[in-house]
Amino acid sequence: MTTVHHWTGLEARALRCALRLSVRAFAQHLGVGIRTVSKWEKLLSATEPRQVTQAILDTALARSEAAVHLRFETFLSEAGRPGLGSGRRSIPGGPRAWEYETWTDDLDRAIVALSRQNFASADNLLNRWLARFPPAELDDRGRYLFARSTALMGDLQRDQGAVLGPLSAQHSYAVARSLFAQLGIPRRIAQLDLSLAVVAEMSGELETAARRYENLAVDDRLSRRDRARARLWVGTALSKDGAHGHAARVMLAATREFEDLAEPDDWSVAHQKLALAHRGVGDLPQALHFIGIARSTGEADSPMQRVRWETAHGHILLSDPATRDDGLHVLDDAAKVAALFGLRHQLRSIEGIRMTAGGALRPRQR
Repeated sequence: MTTVHHWTGLEARALRCALRLSVRAFAQHLGVGIRTVSKWEKLLSATEPRQVTQAILDTALARSEAAVHLRFETFLSEAGRPGLGSGRRSIPGGPRAWEYETWTDDLDRAIVALSRQNFASADNLLNRWLARFPPAELDDRGRYLFARSTALMGDLQRDQGAVLGPLSAQHSYAVARSLFAQLGIPRRIAQLDLSLAVVAEMSGELETAARRYENLAVDDRLSRRDRARARLWVGTALSKDGAHGHAARVMLAATREFEDLAEPDDWSVAHQKLALAHRGVGDLPQALHFIGIARSTGEADSPMQRVRWETAHGHILLSDPATRDDGLHVLDDAAKVAALFGLRHQLRSIEGIRMTAGGALRPRQR
């Protein structure tokens, strides 16, 4: 059983990482303030907890499972501090092995937070590493994690509607792509090319986006699933540009590909996009048929996807004078969810649908 003769911020941090807790959760676990733990994290061996807190840390370590003790000893060893405390050494600028493990865990947590549109949590998890290590201080493993973190930051910015500019998805994707190019990882480079094509589409460069999607749909660097997504997005760009009939045919091919791949979420998204393409050509019964499939078969845990389904549904209903009021009600509900989760791009889309509808916003005469 590991014991610590004298705790400093370094040992306290090693215990937090061994327990796999965030700063906030570790503070709650010990019953101390978040600022106290943050001070330990910043100053490491240059700060020492008070005697009463030393006892709390002793108890927390003693009550931990054997796996936690093993991780704790490993972290201290890699930091140049044996578990019983003797010699100290200076800490180099780059991350140590145990920090790589924590960084990887934080990326997994950030992905989950993004899928639920918990942007504040995702931003905190990503920035704790992006703000900590300049890429020049990192080895290849560190640069890989930095590139992944930057790509996920791009996803966060894109979902919040920050598409162009210095603090935007476009900038983050470009930085991540450059790092993956330095590391020589073709698949990741192609995935970032796909993300940059999405940015082009969202910023209104439909012809450019469609051309990029077409090239990526046959790019062997991508997985079969990603190539099918590129094909689906070719249809999206065509539909936004008014070529709804052609778009529907392209989307249908992608839908069949997702069915062959047994990808139910992508299959559902494809039906949502097919619904909008059929709305574009004026075939409202087919549009309602496809959006019904999307809403009944897709994963409902993501607020983003729920807003997309309901926006598409409201758009279709708004296209028929007989269901105009229902469409407005559905769009209102979608806008409330979008506002709640900070989905600014989706809010702009909903407002655009309202403006395009024009007369549909005027009350019907009774």
